[in-house]
Amino acid sequence: MAVLFALALLFAPLLESVPRFATAPALIIVGALMMSEVVHVRFDDLTEALPAFLTIVMMPLTYSIANGLAFGFISYTLLKLLSGKIGELSWVMLLISLAFMANFVLRLG
Repeated sequence: MAVLFALALLFAPLLESVPRFATAPALIIVGALMMSEVVHVRFDDLTEALPAFLTIVMMPLTYSIANGLAFGFISYTLLKLLSGKIGELSWVMLLISLAFMANFVLRLG
């Protein structure tokens, strides 16, 4: 993998020559394909629906996919903890949520 990333560095100047507006149609199509997965969200459970909604909404509002995912992970974990459904959380989910929270705290400080 490291070799492939190093090889990709050779093509970075070529990719920078593509104007940003040329990538917009591809991003719109990817966004539309991602929306097809919304039908799998359990809207009858608020601890599932609200984090999914926050993830979808916060991505364009923060101009960052990572921040949108962070809001989703953190809200999912907090809602499960506050609603007493701690058994539905894995240690990996807790760890990722804590890492996102630490990232937000360190960026603000």
